Amino acid sequence: MSCRSSAARRRRPRPRTPQRSWSSAGAGERRTQEWALPGTFLHEEETLAVAVRRSLRDKAGLTPEVVPRQLHAFDDPSRDDRGWVLSVAHVAALPWRAVEPLLVAGAEDVRVRPVDDVHGLLFDHDEIVRRAAADVRMAYAERPDPDALLDEPFTIRSLFRLHEAVAGALDYSADTFRRAMLPMPAETRRRSEGTVGKPAQLDVRRESVAGTVP
Repeated sequence: MSCRSSAARRRRPRPRTPQRSWSSAGAGERRTQEWALPGTFLHEEETLAVAVRRSLRDKAGLTPEVVPRQLHAFDDPSRDDRGWVLSVAHVAALPWRAVEPLLVAGAEDVRVRPVDDVHGLLFDHDEIVRRAAADVRMAYAERPDPDALLDEPFTIRSLFRLHEAVAGALDYSADTFRRAMLPMPAETRRRSEGTVGKPAQLDVRRESVAGTVP
């Protein structure tokens, strides 16, 4: 998904099937036409990481190159009316090119929405989306493009636009952002081409450097 979007899958009526594991990676199935985040129950002897990637592939049509990271365990006993179901939520920030095929395909059971517009999902999935967005935004407040959404090399201007998209809005100017970021990316000896105005310095991520964006 894009840095500002969350994929949701509509549940179609289907029989409930017995599950051998009490823990789930995301949401389980429900007899409803409402929307929910893609998820699955763990299979026997399956790791959470494998279950998450299987769920994204089978239910959202996503095969991300990155490994989703664990976000939080949601264990409120009343969160699921089918019984006590613990969900271990995961989050991954994906470049738009990884999500765009979903929109082109026009699948009726998959939607992509800006995270700030998501509401009314099943169970506690609204809270999962809010927590995931906060997690990604915090990471971007501390480092330049930690999820490598930009192709390298990039300009400070494109980095600013990315951080602005992740945050939803920034309460400081592009010049302030530039001054804060300049020590962190590693400069190349190349400059942008084919643009209007003075060619801009091209940078790459410096993984060993971390700081805090104002």
